[in-house]
Amino acid sequence: MDALLLEYLPILIFFGIAAVLGLGFMLMAFVMAPSNPDPEKVSTYECGFNAFDDARMKFDVRFYLVAILFIIFDLEVAFLFPWAVTLGEHLGPFEFWSMMVFLGVLTVGFIYEWRKGALDWE
Repeated sequence: MDALLLEYLPILIFFGIAAVLGLGFMLMAFVMAPSNPDPEKVSTYECGFNAFDDARMKFDVRFYLVAILFIIFDLEVAFLFPWAVTLGEHLGPFEFWSMMVFLGVLTVGFIYEWRKGALDWE
């Protein structure tokens, strides 16, 4: 049992050193960092513009729609990448045509969204 615990000792030492260094750096930054806030430094800043409305305002639905579309087509690439890497080695005709059906469904969905104007920004 002692031999098994000795195998985990380097990991425990690593976690201890990481915790001490992390806490030490945060403590040094808290103690040594200059703190002289002025109104300009603590003002709200949004991408180069002054804040013009409440932070809890409602967003346009198009922001969410673009985010969902990005996730959908990003997942397409996530599925396509491993398939493309193993295409010549281990895949037969069933795997190839099942991916073509998958890409076809995504293409039909993309064309539908395009025709409905989901990708247009007014």
